[in-house]
Amino acid sequence: MTLGPVRPSPLVEQAAQRLRAQITGGHWPVGTRLPGETTLAKELGVGRSTVREALRALAGAGLVRARHGAGVFVIATEPAEDWPTRLRRAQVSDVYEVRTAVEVQAARLAARRRTPQDVTAIEAALAGRRAAAAADDTAFVDADIAFHAAVVAAAHNPVLTDLFTEFTPVLRAGLVDLLALTGVRAEDPNTGDDAHEALLRAVADGDADTAARVLHAELEDPFAH
Repeated sequence: MTLGPVRPSPLVEQAAQRLRAQITGGHWPVGTRLPGETTLAKELGVGRSTVREALRALAGAGLVRARHGAGVFVIATEPAEDWPTRLRRAQVSDVYEVRTAVEVQAARLAARRRTPQDVTAIEAALAGRRAAAAADDTAFVDADIAFHAAVVAAAHNPVLTDLFTEFTPVLRAGLVDLLALTGVRAEDPNTGDDAHEALLRAVADGDADTAARVLHAELEDPFAH
């Protein structure tokens, strides 16, 4: 059984929130050494172990850092946003630029590293995209992303795969909106099929330059006729 992340106890969350408020409010400027655990525990009315966990949470947020033998110091007064949060706040155009960089390189690597199983998976994804031509825009976008995910997977680079996975939710929403605005599928329900077929063939043939070129052209206008 797979367990999800352990949620901090309410006491730890409350202690972390109070300490965070003092840091973000300027009570402890950047560079300040925080009081010791015993002092903080008395001020907050909690145990030292609770303070310790709260400080770990603040360290995870990029607000404090422990220095061995010296104590815990404030290093920022605003919490650092994690990667998924930054992506949720990003403009679709920004995400799309990153997508192009990631996927063009992935296509090049996929052509060099693909296995017969990878080619079969990409072929199946293309068939799924074609089948989704009869469905609504959301289903079509999901099938389109599944095809691109199969190409990225064929690159056998876990970092590229993780990057693609991270920005997929923002990308998905943007592409659904794009189809709704352009109405391009009203005339061509399976728009972009030729480019996807060409990408499949380039990857299967091991032609890295063509794979990169085809994908770059397709991503410049993802649902062009």
